[in-house]
Amino acid sequence: MSEIETGDAVPAFVASPPAAINAMVEELLDTTGVDRNRDLLREIVLSTLGFATANASRLDLKIARSAIAEMAAAFRVFAPYRDVRKVTMFGSARTAPSDPLYALARELAAELSEAGYMVVTGAGPGIMAAGSEGAGRNMTLGVNIKLPFETTANAYIDPDDKLVEMKYFFTRKLMLMKESIGYLVMPGGFGTLDECFELLTLIQTGKAEPAPVVLIDIEGHHYWNHWERFLNEEVYARGFADTIDSALYRIVDTPKAAIDELLGFHRNYQSRRFVGRTMVIRLIRAPDDETITRLSHDYADICSAKGIWRTEPLAAERQGNDELGYERIALEYSRAHQNRLRQLIDELNAIPF
Repeated sequence: MSEIETGDAVPAFVASPPAAINAMVEELLDTTGVDRNRDLLREIVLSTLGFATANASRLDLKIARSAIAEMAAAFRVFAPYRDVRKVTMFGSARTAPSDPLYALARELAAELSEAGYMVVTGAGPGIMAAGSEGAGRNMTLGVNIKLPFETTANAYIDPDDKLVEMKYFFTRKLMLMKESIGYLVMPGGFGTLDECFELLTLIQTGKAEPAPVVLIDIEGHHYWNHWERFLNEEVYARGFADTIDSALYRIVDTPKAAIDELLGFHRNYQSRRFVGRTMVIRLIRAPDDETITRLSHDYADICSAKGIWRTEPLAAERQGNDELGYERIALEYSRAHQNRLRQLIDELNAIPF
């Protein structure tokens, strides 16, 4: 989900630790047998030691300890499935099994599972249980939140080695969004709306990779239409967001439309990578010359004067053997207009081949 940030500033203690501390950390890494990603692990250890000089309170330290432990546990759970495409399903924990929304969620999860996608849910009752049930135990991952009134995960994921329990909502939301390449959001309460708005904010600001966000309700119901009316009348109309940001989500009311949107997002578009200022977009089929010229004109607002061009894998991609089998286009992209980038991806996915 998240972009790889480069050039991040680090505290002085991490950038230039005391020589004795640095030597002990290096010895610790040697003793642990660390060879991969040693630079990052070194910074993590030094950042943790930095709490000692930060005048952190006991509560601060408890929060940091729990957050780091939860992330480490969650990364272990997800690691075996890193190369499996995933869709996260959000929705109300209060949706009863007799509700048509429950049946819809179960049906959609089953279709995604059959298409080879794992379904990630919050592992609780309601829509989360429907998602786990529909996907089946082998194709579902659960990220449960510990609440006073919900003590265990739903029976379709608990017990399972693909379930992780978390104390904090912020670490839980990280895992619900981090590895998925599509998101299905069903009607729900405060928690569902919180997840929906955070997801859209991450995509809108470029803190998450472009991805399909599908908002679905039962045909004839209008939960998301009323939600969008609020955006139109109070958010877009008052300039708090741009109307074009509606490109970041789709409202649908049939299972077919939901599946088409989720799976169609990668019909041609596969991934992207930044190499300096250049954004490389990997595609199954790159546009022809005429289409490249048109796209360069139509999307001049998010490109440099160079426009859009076809390219072979760049040196940095070849060095990392980074998805070399795909065709590519490139542009110097400002990273400021994710809504327009989504429109470009939609056009690339519409290329006939």
